[in-house]
Amino acid sequence: MAVFWLFLACGVVMALQGLILGKSALNKLSYDRHFSTGTCYAGDRIEMVETIENKRRFPIPWLRLEAMLPASLGFKRSKETWISEGQIYQNHTSFFSLPAQTRITRTHQIQCRGRGIFRMDTATMTGSDLFAMYTPSLQVTLNKRLVVYPSLRRDEELPSSWKTWQGELAVRRWIVEDPFLFTGVRGYAPGDAMNRIHWKASARSGELQVHQHGYSADPKAMILLNIEVTEQMWNVVTKPEVIEEALSYAATCAAALIHQGMAAGFASNAYFSPDADGRLAHLAPDYGLPHLEDVLEAMAAVELKVYRPFYEQLKLEAERDFHETIDYFVVTPHVSQAIRDAVRILETKGHRVSIAHLDDGLKEAGA
Repeated sequence: MAVFWLFLACGVVMALQGLILGKSALNKLSYDRHFSTGTCYAGDRIEMVETIENKRRFPIPWLRLEAMLPASLGFKRSKETWISEGQIYQNHTSFFSLPAQTRITRTHQIQCRGRGIFRMDTATMTGSDLFAMYTPSLQVTLNKRLVVYPSLRRDEELPSSWKTWQGELAVRRWIVEDPFLFTGVRGYAPGDAMNRIHWKASARSGELQVHQHGYSADPKAMILLNIEVTEQMWNVVTKPEVIEEALSYAATCAAALIHQGMAAGFASNAYFSPDADGRLAHLAPDYGLPHLEDVLEAMAAVELKVYRPFYEQLKLEAERDFHETIDYFVVTPHVSQAIRDAVRILETKGHRVSIAHLDDGLKEAGA
């Protein structure tokens, strides 16, 4: 009989502790996590800070915290956290106890291994009593966002073709023609766009004459990135390291131009991350640090999947009504006949086009 009462008492105690410690374990539990910065560059080290608070008068004997995070974020390992990594995501699981009316803060060191726009939308908490009689779960909505820009390179790391283009643009800053400033007419020269012909002056002189423009100190640059590694490629990029390197160079050029007071823009024939603002798909040349942040975020949002053939992207640029001369810097792994034809259309509109071959630049940079 004594053994019966002992087992009964043990059962009652287990049930009570389950009701008190387990069933309502998550009722007054709050959780939040955030990054130490909302934006950074690939290769930077940042922190992820977690705050967990138990507002109850009873402890939580066992608490399991799970979250799915991007694999591009490299976490420093710890004794209380288990990480299961995949190619795209990694699952983080940690177990610990939380005393009554206690708030703890945990800081995780992160190495940003690659560019992108990363979201941390939810985390799942599972509580338990001492004997796991009750295991309530709660999904917490976080809606946190981290933008990792492409890494910036030092000047000496840029291929010569990129540095030459930047240098020429800086020189033309003082001699670029202003399409809205007319100072007279002159004879037609090979390469002059058809829209510059002054038909009345040509009729009077009997020879083709074109408008003579004055000069301004306000060149505008547009960086166009082709992610088609070959002309036959039509879907997913087959050499991602080439495009990643190109984005790093492009980000460096855009930052240098805008810091020098010039206008720069960016567009690509790639899909863009659904987490990016739609307006970032095409950024016309503009000035200032806020615009530079938009350009870098657009580069971070580039997905390695082709949205349209690059020659179509060039034709769309030719159809845009900029009302001024644009210095286009075409960054492409290959140059097909269709791309050459589309470049000519841009040039007939009065724009300047320079072409950088990715493979040549990467070989030179690695030499």
